[in-house]
Amino acid sequence: MTSAPEPTPPSSGKFLLELGPLVVFFGTNWAAGIYWATGAFMVAIALAITVAWKREGKVPPMMIFTGMAVALFGGLTLFLHDDTFIKIKVTILNALIGLLLLVGELAGRPLLRALLGSAFQLTERGWRILTLRYAALFLFLAGLNELVWRNVSTDAWVTFKVFGLLGATLLFSILQVPLLQRHQFAAGSEKEPAGPAGPAGH
Repeated sequence: MTSAPEPTPPSSGKFLLELGPLVVFFGTNWAAGIYWATGAFMVAIALAITVAWKREGKVPPMMIFTGMAVALFGGLTLFLHDDTFIKIKVTILNALIGLLLLVGELAGRPLLRALLGSAFQLTERGWRILTLRYAALFLFLAGLNELVWRNVSTDAWVTFKVFGLLGATLLFSILQVPLLQRHQFAAGSEKEPAGPAGPAGH
């Protein structure tokens, strides 16, 4: 029997492209405040998208989605001089992603599989569980962001956005490794691994 392939981790270059704009946002806020940070964030996202396109010949859908949200809410923040918009961007973006994952799963169009299918070979049940878990994560982060930005200073919120949300997402992803190992199978296999059925959240 052919052993199942190991999940393919993201390249360090891709990770730096995603992390770089957040570092720019945090550093610029510390040095010059939220409005300069918002402008710098918009430029950094645009540069990251450009670099990704030149390196890979394509841009990850999530990066495009995030870039559009940053451009819209960042633009409103600067134009209206109201940092509420860049703060609620996190809420709206996470809530929208969570809802899209749920709707896609209910409609039989697993969006997470379309995004990550080249990195993982999972059973149908594995994709369903992973999708529901990530949908729950994004909806939780949306609610958490609302709670935080309404009750702390802008500087504290920026720290939460850059380190808290990123750390929570990375930790959550690491905790999914046992699920990935249980539900992966060899590429090209027609059958899912045999095993007892359980609740979706198992």
